Amino acid sequence: MKINVPHVAKLANLTLKPEEEKKFEKQLSDILTYVDKLKEVDTKNVETTSQVTGLENVMREDEPTPSLTQDEALSNVKNQHNGLFKVKAILTE
Repeated sequence: MKINVPHVAKLANLTLKPEEEKKFEKQLSDILTYVDKLKEVDTKNVETTSQVTGLENVMREDEPTPSLTQDEALSNVKNQHNGLFKVKAILTE
């Protein structure tokens, strides 16, 4: 199977050198070949499952704990606006 590595790299917002493209084309091809082998496994008599550990709800209860007041949290802040932390923009259009 031919992998369009430049297209995949563009979707992942990656810039690849030609030698990297060749390397990743081989690796992705190997992965897809392995997935094709997995498709051959007979799973007719295997029960469908979403997890195999048997664990249920291992999360703790969400209990409130004491924390800083808004004034305490903002007491050492260099920049704030309307009671919120003011930070530099990290996203651009």
